[in-house]
Amino acid sequence: LYGYSGSPIRVMSCDALEWRDRRWRGRGAIGCGTVAGVSRATQRELLVSLDVLSTGDDTFIGSVPSAERESPWNLYGGHLLGQSLAAICRTVDAAQFPHSFHAYFLRAADATAQLDYRVTRTRDGRSFSHRHLTASQVDRPVFEMIASFQRPEEGRLYQQQMPGDVPDPEDLLGLPELVASLDKEPFDSFWTHRSRPIDLRYVNAHFTPSGPTENNGIRKWMRTFEPMPDSPHLHAAVLAYVADESISDNVLIPHDVQWGDEGLAVASLDHAMWFHQPFRVDDWLLIDQEPVATAGARGLSLGRVWDRSGRLVATMAQEAVIRLD
Repeated sequence: LYGYSGSPIRVMSCDALEWRDRRWRGRGAIGCGTVAGVSRATQRELLVSLDVLSTGDDTFIGSVPSAERESPWNLYGGHLLGQSLAAICRTVDAAQFPHSFHAYFLRAADATAQLDYRVTRTRDGRSFSHRHLTASQVDRPVFEMIASFQRPEEGRLYQQQMPGDVPDPEDLLGLPELVASLDKEPFDSFWTHRSRPIDLRYVNAHFTPSGPTENNGIRKWMRTFEPMPDSPHLHAAVLAYVADESISDNVLIPHDVQWGDEGLAVASLDHAMWFHQPFRVDDWLLIDQEPVATAGARGLSLGRVWDRSGRLVATMAQEAVIRLD
């Protein structure tokens, strides 16, 4: 497995991670039990899938982790977001970091079929570089992304503040434990019980004891299950992967609609993300999401991401089609 700068990434065993896990002890880190071992293996599969195979001339082939291939639905949108950004990162200098991307879901992607990526180098300037990517399956485009990268530069700082009075992630149940404590599964069986590569600790949602936020939104902590390589590009790709996990759910909350309701159909239309400051996905990040508007069978949600020190590191937006018979 190789990083975007061409240096090898070592996907370590649970035993080999012991020395690196010391800095996680006392912070809610999980051990190498059955559930934890599956989660760690799923994270390693994600890293392998983000290491897209170059076929020359800025074209790449993307694999799909086994947990995604088993889906009875279409391919998870976050997989397209993360893998596409990872492919684009392979075509820029390692010193440049993505500051934004904008993406469109053109067709439903097949979770069992190969993904072919083609990147166009739109522009390389002294400070910024721009790229355009098309993802195809069986010669049909299913997804497009444009992304912009910037070399490090100093500037004045301002940000929206992190919400106060948020419980620490160590005081919250992991998603599998939270689901086990509920009388009713919050999603369909596959999505509820699928093995996730990310540790999610929900603070607010329609299925948590505290319910949605005051803005009818979802709030949660996230972190990878095991330490990550130091590549900033890889951390950006993993956060892009997570970005689609629940953001469209927010537009259902004001209408008291939930996944599994008869006649409900939801599909992502587009997604945008802005990266403000450096971050690590193997340290806890707080994701705060809220619905903005629903009209014309569409719904728009916003999300903001803070690190544990309170720095606003990213902002996201997604629109989805919502139909309820």
